[in-house]
Amino acid sequence: MFKVRRWAAAAATVVLSAFGIVAAGQVPASAAPNFQVPFQCGVTVTAATFSGHRPANAVDFQKSGITGMPVIASAPGTVTRVANEGSTSYGRWIEIDHGSGWRTRYAHLSTQEVRVGQSVSLGTQIGKAGATGGVTGPHLHYEQNLNGVSQRVVLHGVAVPYYGKTNFTSRNACGGGGGNPYTPQQVCGSAFSVIDSAALGDAGTTYLLYDGSSGRNCVTTLKATSVGSPSPVSAFLEVEGSARATDSGDYSYYAGPVTKEAASTCVKWGGSVGSRSYTSPFEHCG
Repeated sequence: MFKVRRWAAAAATVVLSAFGIVAAGQVPASAAPNFQVPFQCGVTVTAATFSGHRPANAVDFQKSGITGMPVIASAPGTVTRVANEGSTSYGRWIEIDHGSGWRTRYAHLSTQEVRVGQSVSLGTQIGKAGATGGVTGPHLHYEQNLNGVSQRVVLHGVAVPYYGKTNFTSRNACGGGGGNPYTPQQVCGSAFSVIDSAALGDAGTTYLLYDGSSGRNCVTTLKATSVGSPSPVSAFLEVEGSARATDSGDYSYYAGPVTKEAASTCVKWGGSVGSRSYTSPFEHCG
Protein backbone atom coordinates (compact mmCIF):
# COMPACT_ATOMS: atom_id res chain seq x y z
CA MET A 1 0.00 0.00 0.00
CA PHE A 2 1.20 3.53 -0.69
CA LYS A 3 -0.02 7.02 -0.01
CA VAL A 4 0.56 9.93 -2.36
CA ARG A 5 0.97 13.43 -0.92
CA ARG A 6 -2.35 15.28 -0.91
CA TRP A 7 -0.93 18.53 -2.21
CA ALA A 8 1.01 17.06 -5.12
CA ALA A 9 -0.36 16.86 -8.63
CA ALA A 10 -0.58 13.44 -10.27
CA ALA A 11 -0.68 12.35 -13.87
CA ALA A 12 -0.95 8.62 -13.28
CA THR A 13 -4.04 6.79 -14.48
CA VAL A 14 -5.46 3.36 -13.86
CA VAL A 15 -4.22 1.04 -16.58
CA LEU A 16 -6.48 -1.51 -18.21
CA SER A 17 -5.19 -5.05 -17.83
CA ALA A 18 -6.33 -6.05 -21.28
CA PHE A 19 -5.18 -5.53 -24.85
CA GLY A 20 -6.88 -6.16 -28.16
CA ILE A 21 -7.27 -5.17 -31.80
CA VAL A 22 -10.43 -3.91 -33.45
CA ALA A 23 -11.52 -6.67 -35.79
CA ALA A 24 -11.81 -6.11 -39.51
CA GLY A 25 -15.29 -4.97 -40.48
CA GLN A 26 -16.11 -3.78 -36.99
CA VAL A 27 -17.37 -0.21 -36.57
CA PRO A 28 -14.30 1.84 -35.60
CA ALA A 29 -14.08 2.77 -31.93
CA SER A 30 -13.86 6.45 -32.90
CA ALA A 31 -17.42 6.23 -34.29
CA ALA A 32 -18.76 5.12 -30.92
CA PRO A 33 -18.94 6.82 -27.54
CA ASN A 34 -15.92 6.27 -25.32
CA PHE A 35 -17.60 3.38 -23.51
CA GLN A 36 -16.26 2.60 -20.03
CA VAL A 37 -16.43 -0.50 -17.81
CA PRO A 38 -19.93 -0.40 -16.23
CA PHE A 39 -18.63 -0.72 -12.67
CA GLN A 40 -17.29 1.86 -10.25
CA CYS A 41 -13.81 3.31 -10.48
CA GLY A 42 -11.12 0.84 -9.45
CA VAL A 43 -13.30 -2.28 -9.61
CA THR A 44 -11.63 -5.16 -11.46
CA VAL A 45 -13.99 -7.53 -13.29
CA THR A 46 -13.53 -10.41 -15.72
CA ALA A 47 -14.95 -9.81 -19.19
CA ALA A 48 -15.99 -13.25 -20.47
CA THR A 49 -16.75 -13.83 -24.15
CA PHE A 50 -17.61 -17.20 -25.63
CA SER A 51 -18.84 -18.87 -28.79
CA GLY A 52 -22.58 -19.44 -28.76
CA HIS A 53 -23.35 -16.42 -26.60
CA ARG A 54 -26.62 -14.65 -27.46
CA PRO A 55 -26.10 -12.16 -28.92
CA ALA A 56 -22.72 -13.31 -30.16
CA ASN A 57 -20.80 -10.16 -29.21
CA ALA A 58 -22.18 -9.73 -25.68
CA VAL A 59 -19.87 -9.73 -22.66
CA ASP A 60 -20.57 -11.38 -19.31
CA PHE A 61 -18.85 -9.49 -16.50
CA GLN A 62 -17.91 -11.88 -13.71
CA LYS A 63 -16.52 -11.31 -10.22
CA SER A 64 -16.66 -13.08 -6.89
CA GLY A 65 -19.36 -11.42 -4.80
CA ILE A 66 -20.78 -9.51 -7.76
CA THR A 67 -24.38 -9.79 -6.52
CA GLY A 68 -25.47 -6.39 -5.25
CA MET A 69 -22.51 -4.53 -6.75
CA PRO A 70 -23.46 -1.14 -8.26
CA VAL A 71 -23.80 -1.12 -12.07
CA ILE A 72 -23.16 2.28 -13.68
CA ALA A 73 -23.72 3.81 -17.10
CA SER A 74 -20.82 3.17 -19.45
CA ALA A 75 -21.50 6.41 -21.37
CA PRO A 76 -23.92 9.35 -21.11
CA GLY A 77 -27.37 8.86 -22.59
CA THR A 78 -31.11 8.44 -22.10
CA VAL A 79 -32.78 5.37 -20.58
CA THR A 80 -35.05 3.71 -23.18
CA ARG A 81 -35.97 0.42 -21.48
CA VAL A 82 -36.42 -0.72 -17.87
CA ALA A 83 -37.83 -4.21 -18.27
CA ASN A 84 -38.40 -7.36 -16.24
CA GLU A 85 -38.56 -10.75 -18.00
CA GLY A 86 -38.98 -12.60 -14.71
CA SER A 87 -37.07 -15.89 -14.52
CA THR A 88 -36.37 -16.01 -18.28
CA SER A 89 -34.07 -14.29 -20.76
CA TYR A 90 -32.54 -11.02 -19.49
CA GLY A 91 -34.48 -10.98 -16.22
CA ARG A 92 -34.30 -7.40 -14.98
CA TRP A 93 -32.56 -5.29 -17.62
CA ILE A 94 -31.94 -1.72 -18.76
CA GLU A 95 -31.18 -0.16 -22.14
CA ILE A 96 -29.54 3.25 -22.65
CA ASP A 97 -29.53 5.26 -25.91
CA HIS A 98 -26.23 7.10 -26.45
CA GLY A 99 -27.10 8.73 -29.76
CA SER A 100 -25.93 8.10 -33.35
CA GLY A 101 -27.54 4.64 -33.25
CA TRP A 102 -25.52 3.40 -30.25
CA ARG A 103 -27.24 1.68 -27.32
CA THR A 104 -26.02 -0.41 -24.39
CA ARG A 105 -27.86 -3.13 -22.47
CA TYR A 106 -27.34 -4.30 -18.87
CA ALA A 107 -29.07 -7.56 -17.90
CA HIS A 108 -29.67 -9.99 -15.00
CA LEU A 109 -29.81 -7.06 -12.55
CA SER A 110 -30.99 -7.58 -8.98
CA THR A 111 -32.34 -4.01 -8.82
CA GLN A 112 -33.13 -1.24 -11.33
CA GLU A 113 -32.68 2.35 -10.16
CA VAL A 114 -33.58 4.49 -13.19
CA ARG A 115 -36.73 5.16 -15.20
CA VAL A 116 -37.50 5.36 -18.91
CA GLY A 117 -36.74 8.82 -20.28
CA GLN A 118 -34.20 9.61 -17.56
CA SER A 119 -30.95 11.25 -18.68
CA VAL A 120 -27.86 9.64 -17.18
CA SER A 121 -24.26 10.79 -17.07
CA LEU A 122 -21.17 8.64 -17.37
CA GLY A 123 -20.91 6.77 -14.07
CA THR A 124 -24.55 7.23 -12.98
CA GLN A 125 -25.66 4.23 -10.94
CA ILE A 126 -28.48 2.48 -12.82
CA GLY A 127 -28.92 -0.68 -10.74
CA LYS A 128 -27.13 -3.56 -9.06
CA ALA A 129 -25.77 -6.80 -10.46
CA GLY A 130 -27.55 -10.08 -9.79
CA ALA A 131 -28.80 -13.33 -11.26
CA THR A 132 -32.33 -12.63 -12.51
CA GLY A 133 -33.61 -14.22 -15.70
CA GLY A 134 -32.32 -17.38 -17.35
CA VAL A 135 -28.90 -17.69 -15.73
CA THR A 136 -26.98 -20.31 -13.76
CA GLY A 137 -25.01 -17.82 -11.68
CA PRO A 138 -24.69 -14.09 -10.93
CA HIS A 139 -23.04 -11.84 -13.52
CA LEU A 140 -23.71 -8.73 -15.59
CA HIS A 141 -24.65 -9.33 -19.22
CA TYR A 142 -23.55 -6.29 -21.27
CA GLU A 143 -24.03 -5.31 -24.90
CA GLN A 144 -22.98 -2.50 -27.21
CA ASN A 145 -25.42 -2.26 -30.14
CA LEU A 146 -25.29 -0.08 -33.26
CA ASN A 147 -28.58 0.40 -35.11
CA GLY A 148 -29.91 -2.75 -33.44
CA VAL A 149 -26.91 -4.91 -34.34
CA SER A 150 -24.63 -6.29 -31.62
CA GLN A 151 -21.02 -5.04 -31.90
CA ARG A 152 -17.83 -6.39 -30.41
CA VAL A 153 -17.37 -4.58 -27.12
CA VAL A 154 -14.75 -1.84 -26.73
CA LEU A 155 -13.93 -0.47 -23.25
CA HIS A 156 -11.75 2.60 -22.63
CA GLY A 157 -10.74 2.38 -26.28
CA VAL A 158 -9.52 -1.22 -25.91
CA ALA A 159 -11.26 -4.06 -27.75
CA VAL A 160 -12.35 -6.95 -25.54
CA PRO A 161 -10.64 -10.15 -26.81
CA TYR A 162 -12.90 -12.81 -28.35
CA TYR A 163 -13.06 -15.55 -27.11
CA GLY A 164 -11.87 -15.93 -23.55
CA LYS A 165 -11.72 -14.22 -20.17
CA THR A 166 -9.86 -10.95 -19.65
CA ASN A 167 -9.61 -8.75 -16.57
CA PHE A 168 -10.47 -5.07 -16.90
CA THR A 169 -10.07 -2.43 -14.18
CA SER A 170 -12.69 0.30 -14.36
CA ARG A 171 -11.71 3.91 -15.00
CA ASN A 172 -15.38 4.93 -15.12
CA ALA A 173 -15.84 8.32 -13.42
CA CYS A 174 -12.47 8.04 -11.68
CA GLY A 175 -10.89 10.96 -9.94
CA GLY A 176 -13.97 12.04 -7.99
CA GLY A 177 -14.91 14.57 -10.66
CA GLY A 178 -14.12 18.25 -10.62
CA GLY A 179 -10.62 17.71 -11.98
CA ASN A 180 -9.36 15.66 -9.03
CA PRO A 181 -6.23 13.88 -10.33
CA TYR A 182 -6.39 11.00 -7.86
CA THR A 183 -8.23 7.66 -7.95
CA PRO A 184 -9.30 5.53 -4.97
CA GLN A 185 -6.64 2.93 -5.77
CA GLN A 186 -3.90 5.56 -5.90
CA VAL A 187 -4.85 6.57 -2.37
CA CYS A 188 -5.39 3.10 -0.87
CA GLY A 189 -2.95 1.06 -2.95
CA SER A 190 -3.04 -1.10 -6.06
CA ALA A 191 -3.96 -4.26 -4.09
CA PHE A 192 -7.35 -2.74 -3.20
CA SER A 193 -10.51 -2.85 -5.33
CA VAL A 194 -13.54 -0.56 -4.97
CA ILE A 195 -16.52 -2.47 -3.59
CA ASP A 196 -18.86 0.44 -2.81
CA SER A 197 -19.12 4.21 -3.04
CA ALA A 198 -21.39 7.08 -2.03
CA ALA A 199 -21.74 10.36 -3.90
CA LEU A 200 -21.69 13.48 -1.72
CA GLY A 201 -23.87 15.50 -4.07
CA ASP A 202 -21.52 17.39 -6.37
CA ALA A 203 -18.94 17.85 -3.59
CA GLY A 204 -17.12 14.53 -4.01
CA THR A 205 -17.35 10.79 -3.44
CA THR A 206 -16.52 8.46 -0.55
CA TYR A 207 -15.17 5.03 -1.54
CA LEU A 208 -14.93 1.69 0.28
CA LEU A 209 -12.21 -0.65 -0.99
CA TYR A 210 -11.11 -4.16 -0.04
CA ASP A 211 -7.91 -6.19 -0.40
CA GLY A 212 -8.85 -9.87 -0.43
CA SER A 213 -5.26 -11.03 0.12
CA SER A 214 -4.89 -9.18 3.42
CA GLY A 215 -8.55 -8.97 4.49
CA ARG A 216 -8.23 -5.20 4.91
CA ASN A 217 -10.74 -2.48 4.04
CA CYS A 218 -9.81 1.05 3.06
CA VAL A 219 -11.90 4.23 2.92
CA THR A 220 -11.04 7.45 1.11
CA THR A 221 -13.05 10.54 0.21
CA LEU A 222 -12.12 12.35 -3.02
CA LYS A 223 -13.08 15.99 -3.45
CA ALA A 224 -14.85 17.33 -6.54
CA THR A 225 -15.08 20.94 -5.35
CA SER A 226 -12.28 23.29 -4.28
CA VAL A 227 -9.89 20.75 -5.77
CA GLY A 228 -6.30 21.80 -5.12
CA SER A 229 -7.24 24.16 -2.29
CA PRO A 230 -7.41 23.13 1.38
CA SER A 231 -10.99 22.64 2.60
CA PRO A 232 -12.73 20.32 5.10
CA VAL A 233 -12.86 16.66 4.06
CA SER A 234 -13.04 13.42 6.04
CA ALA A 235 -13.11 9.63 5.77
CA PHE A 236 -13.85 7.02 8.42
CA LEU A 237 -13.97 3.25 8.84
CA GLU A 238 -15.47 1.32 11.75
CA VAL A 239 -15.16 -2.45 12.08
CA GLU A 240 -18.06 -3.86 14.09
CA GLY A 241 -16.95 -4.28 17.68
CA SER A 242 -13.97 -1.93 17.29
CA ALA A 243 -13.37 1.80 17.61
CA ARG A 244 -13.91 4.04 14.59
CA ALA A 245 -10.83 5.34 12.76
CA THR A 246 -11.16 8.76 11.10
CA ASP A 247 -9.00 11.02 8.99
CA SER A 248 -10.25 14.60 8.73
CA GLY A 249 -8.81 18.01 8.05
CA ASP A 250 -8.41 20.78 5.50
CA TYR A 251 -7.05 18.80 2.56
CA SER A 252 -6.55 19.77 -1.07
CA TYR A 253 -7.57 16.53 -2.77
CA TYR A 254 -8.73 13.73 -0.45
CA ALA A 255 -9.05 12.31 3.06
CA GLY A 256 -7.62 8.91 3.95
CA PRO A 257 -6.58 6.28 3.45
CA VAL A 258 -8.23 4.84 6.54
CA THR A 259 -7.53 1.10 6.70
CA LYS A 260 -8.52 -1.72 9.04
CA GLU A 261 -8.52 -5.51 8.93
CA ALA A 262 -12.12 -6.65 8.55
CA ALA A 263 -12.20 -10.14 7.03
CA SER A 264 -15.62 -11.76 7.68
CA THR A 265 -16.65 -8.75 9.79
CA CYS A 266 -19.24 -6.05 9.09
CA VAL A 267 -18.01 -2.49 8.57
CA LYS A 268 -19.52 0.99 8.80
CA TRP A 269 -17.89 3.57 6.56
CA GLY A 270 -18.36 7.06 5.19
CA GLY A 271 -16.98 10.54 4.90
CA SER A 272 -17.68 14.16 4.14
CA VAL A 273 -16.75 17.12 1.98
CA GLY A 274 -17.81 20.40 3.56
CA SER A 275 -21.40 20.05 4.76
CA ARG A 276 -22.17 16.98 2.61
CA SER A 277 -21.65 13.67 4.41
CA TYR A 278 -22.47 9.95 4.22
CA THR A 279 -22.59 7.23 6.88
CA SER A 280 -23.35 3.64 5.93
CA PRO A 281 -25.03 1.00 8.07
CA PHE A 282 -22.94 -1.99 9.15
CA GLU A 283 -22.58 -3.95 5.90
CA HIS A 284 -20.17 -5.86 3.61
CA CYS A 285 -19.92 -8.53 6.27
CA GLY A 286 -18.26 -11.19 4.10
